[in-house]
Amino acid sequence: MGCSGLSVVAQPLYPLFSSDTIMHKRSIPSSGEQLPIVGLGTWIQFDAGKSASERQPLSEVLNHMADKGGKVIDSSPMYGRSEEVIGDLTTQLAPADAFFYATKVWTTGRQEGIDQMEASMRKMRRNKMDLIQVHNLVDWKTHLQTLHKWKEEGKVRYIGITHYTDAAHNQLEQLIATEDLDFVQFNYSIRNRNAEQRLPRAANDTGTAVIINQPFESGHLFQMVSGKALPAWSIEYGIKSWAQFFLKYIISHPAVTCAIPGTSDPDHLVENMEAAHGWLPDDKMRKRMINYFDSL
Repeated sequence: MGCSGLSVVAQPLYPLFSSDTIMHKRSIPSSGEQLPIVGLGTWIQFDAGKSASERQPLSEVLNHMADKGGKVIDSSPMYGRSEEVIGDLTTQLAPADAFFYATKVWTTGRQEGIDQMEASMRKMRRNKMDLIQVHNLVDWKTHLQTLHKWKEEGKVRYIGITHYTDAAHNQLEQLIATEDLDFVQFNYSIRNRNAEQRLPRAANDTGTAVIINQPFESGHLFQMVSGKALPAWSIEYGIKSWAQFFLKYIISHPAVTCAIPGTSDPDHLVENMEAAHGWLPDDKMRKRMINYFDSL
């Protein structure tokens, strides 16, 4: 599968990465607010207990994220204790409000959805949530009615929908065309490029911000390249790891507002954040990256 449908504006070339460069940002179309293009996913990694040994690395992750210019933290009631951990740890950081807090509603029924979203806000210690998304389109008609009302009342700033499978891409496309949404979240990686076919164009046409989940395919991409070297030319473009190779491919797509790789490792967090600094691939380089990866 190729790169059809892309229209990436060429970026200036930075031969070597500089840690002093500012993280790239993209605008949320519905407001113009800018977000850093790499954030943090919290599935599994932030489902932690209260012990110092479990929470200290996660606190370091959040500190490094803020230091590197990251902002978006994405969670869900589906992710165990993730929301509570985020709420506890971010209140210890100054300022906690510097982050962009996103979570989801993942249940059926109007009151059940309201109860779950209110519980999420308590756990994440938010009086107003930045973004609430309907997780995997579960009972989306019901929850979007509530979310539109909450947005009018100022309880949530942005609303959206999510899924993580290719099979849902057509429905996501239909909904962003017919519903008044600020965000759509879906799966996309250098190997799984199904989303490129129509979703980015649909998001652009409807003024919908795009969050990318599964950028590493739950770690499967790293298994595929285990023991294999990065291309010799990658260092010239500031790519120091496979994680950065994979992320730079995704975030260079102009329709992508933010990618949310998950990690509980502070070093991996820094590595991910640095992918959003400096040079980004143009069309020609994106094709070169695909060809190299597909040849492995």
